[in-house]
Formats: sequence, C-alpha cells, structure tokens
Amino acid sequence: MTNRCVTLSPGVSALWLLGLVVGASSALAQSPSQVGRWSSVMNWPITATHTSVLPDGKVMFYGEFAEGALPPRRWDPATNVITEYPYAGYNIFCSGHSFLSNGKLLVTGGHIASHVGLPRASLFDYLSNTWTQVPNMNGPRWYPTNTTLNNGDIVVTSGEMNGANDINLIPQRFIAGTSSWRTLTNASMNIPYYPKMFLAPNGQLFYAGSLRGSLWLDPTSNGAWRTGPVSNYGTRSYGPAVYMDGKVLLIGGGQPPTSTVEQIDLTAANPTWRYVAPMSIRRRQHNAVLLPDGSVLVLGGSSGPDFDSSNFPVFYAELYNPTTNTWTSLASNVRYRGYHSTAVLLPDGRVLSAGGSQELTAEVYSPPYLFKGARPVVTAAPTTAQPASTITITTPDAASITRVSLIALNSTTHTFDQNQRLLTLAFTRAAGNLTATMPANRNLAPPGYYQLFIVNNAGVPSSGRRLRIPPP
Repeated sequence: MTNRCVTLSPGVSALWLLGLVVGASSALAQSPSQVGRWSSVMNWPITATHTSVLPDGKVMFYGEFAEGALPPRRWDPATNVITEYPYAGYNIFCSGHSFLSNGKLLVTGGHIASHVGLPRASLFDYLSNTWTQVPNMNGPRWYPTNTTLNNGDIVVTSGEMNGANDINLIPQRFIAGTSSWRTLTNASMNIPYYPKMFLAPNGQLFYAGSLRGSLWLDPTSNGAWRTGPVSNYGTRSYGPAVYMDGKVLLIGGGQPPTSTVEQIDLTAANPTWRYVAPMSIRRRQHNAVLLPDGSVLVLGGSSGPDFDSSNFPVFYAELYNPTTNTWTSLASNVRYRGYHSTAVLLPDGRVLSAGGSQELTAEVYSPPYLFKGARPVVTAAPTTAQPASTITITTPDAASITRVSLIALNSTTHTFDQNQRLLTLAFTRAAGNLTATMPANRNLAPPGYYQLFIVNNAGVPSSGRRLRIPPP
C-alpha cells in the first residue's frame, strides 16, 4: 500500500480522518490473500465515464463531455490493447445503456450541453462492430436509465430534456423484436435522473432511489406507478445500488455522504427497507461490483461534503459479505476515482476501476479470492439455457464446489450498473460434473448474456463462461 500525504482543508471532519486512517491501516502490510492487489496505473486515451463488458469479453468505454463525440474505445483485458470502435454518429455522453438478449447494446439519449439531452437511440452490435440508429424517443434524455424486462424489451426512464430539472416524465418501452417504442402514457412521474431501477421478481420495475420513497412501475399496457416502501436514511444521490437474488442493496451516497447501507427483499410479501452493517467510512461517487462469490466490492469515492470532494478521497476498497453481514477493508489504489468513474467485473474475476473527472487512467483490482489457491476449472458448460432447465457443468473440481453464480454483463455509469444482476443457482454434485437449475421465473433471470462462475470451498472462483438466456 502506498503512503500518501493528505492535505486537510478547513473544517475537515476528525471523524472522516479517523475513518480513513483506520480503514487504510487495517489493510496495511497484509498479504494479497487478505486484501487483494492492484495493478499499476494504465494511461488511457479518454475517460471511462461509460463502461460495458461485451459478450465477447472486451470492454467498451466512452468518455465525458466532448469525448462522447469521439469513437468509443475497446480494451482487451487479455492483451491490454486499446483500439477504436466506430463513432456512433452523435455525442453519447450521459446516455443510458443496457443489453438486449442478443448481446446488442441499446444506448439511449445523449449530450448537447449540461442538462440538455438528445432523443436519439442506437444499437451497437459487438459481432459486426456497427451502430444502427433506431427511431427517436418521445423527447430528449440526458442521464436516463435502461432496465431490461422479462421478455427482453427495455424500459427507459427519466433523463433531463432542455435544462436543469426539466425531466422527461414519460417512460418508454423499447420493443426489442421490432426496434420500436411504446410510450407509457399513463406513467407520468418526476424522478431524478439516472434512477436506480430494477426488474423485480413480480415483473414490475422497482425504483430504489435516489429519492427516499421507493416506487413500483407496471411496464405493461400504458404503464402505471404506485408508491412503495420508504427507505430509512433519506436521499442517496451518487451512491450505488446492487441486485442479488431478489434483494437490493443501497450503499452510501447522499450529500454529505453516509456510510449507512440498506437492504430490501423484493421476494417478501411486504418488502421493507432495513439497515445492514455500514461501511467503515462514508462514501459518495463510489462504485459497487457484484463478485462471483456473492460478495459486493465497493471502490473509490469521496468522504467529503461536496458534490465531488477530491480532497477527501477514499482509496481503499471494501468488501461486503451478505452472509455474515460484515465489511472488510482491502488494498488501496493510486488514483482518485470519484465523479465519472466506473467499475466492472471482468470474465477472469478481476475488477476494472477506471475514469473519473478528467482522469484518463485505469487500474485493475485482483480480489483476495485470486490468491487463495488453484482456481476451479470448467471444462465444458452450455452456452444457452432456458428458464427452469437444468444445465451440466463439467469440472474436475466438482467435489469442492460450493457455489454456482450467474452475473449479468456489467454496463455502468455514474455509480450505477444498469444491466447488473447476480443469481445463485441451486446445484447437485456428481463425479466430474455439476447439475445446476436455472430460475423458473423470467423476472429473476431476464433474457441476455451472463457470466457463469463456479466457486470452491476456499472461495476461489473459476473464470467466467458466457451463457445466454434466450427471450421467450
């Protein structure tokens, strides 16, 4: 871990400094098997403000402001080579993005100026490296959120139109089969941009924040909103939210930021927010990444009182274990990753942490599980699987496997992964193979590409294998 001199500004909280010192020192001089290890800093040509892991394992990223009008870049995690993708044809900074079931990336909205969006939408095909513009949306969207439905359609919500607080009130549903839009005319609602939206087990969309009051959106017919449970802390702007097996976790955020964390179980008859263990330090502008072992990795952010307080950086990562409801402080990176930073899970189990405001760099984190012994090996696995089906995973390590995970491909911007989802599969062991059962409910496992991991009794994951759930 690198020693750093921190210059304290007037009014710096002693509690912030104590939390930083305690959290960082707890990871000092420990082995990679306890705290993980960071790569050296990589210099990149543009910022990674929008970052997506494509089905071929390559990482697409594009940048902030004028960089959104440049060609996106492709980073190959295996070779560390960066090349250009084609230009989308307009500025795609501040867009929404998630995947269709065929692996194409739907990019919605874009940038004219701060708080002024575009009505455009396009599909990027990773197989042909081509962009295809689809019909415009009902109005401009700057900071919209995409959410994939159980049949592979995508609902787009919020986004500013022609100025600050000029929100596009009407969600739209992208009909994947016809590349057309259906406007949810009965679902007018003013919710802040880049809302934390999730497909819930009941087939509706769940709005988890950043407002304190949750909401439900019925995406059928002309749409309809209804009120949901109220969270405990309050508003959580620029704090991440993640989805694990029907549960949503809200992590920090707010201005000034909080260290508190809340969880809601959307499979319960009456879902209710409840506090779980807090982080060791308050954070805002941080990222959260779901890992194959079922834990949640939190990286970067600021503990300062302002929008993007780079003079209050948090360099050490933290890991949340939902089973034990505990946090562990991990190794520190080098560069401040705040506003406009992103983080994604790579197919080999490492985590890319990149970008930040005017930050043309990236770092790769290897979690502790990569230093705990030999990795289990998958010698054969299906590339597609239907809901409720069983799949056979061939592995010489079957006897030691304790977990089978499906993690949707990441597509992240502004602290939120719009395509994320972690599913834990039930399975049985036999000599040389595992038989895992896919979720029967398409609301739990919407169509699209996932990474399939097996994890052994030491917590070590295999490399991810690509698996597609087809649409109905």
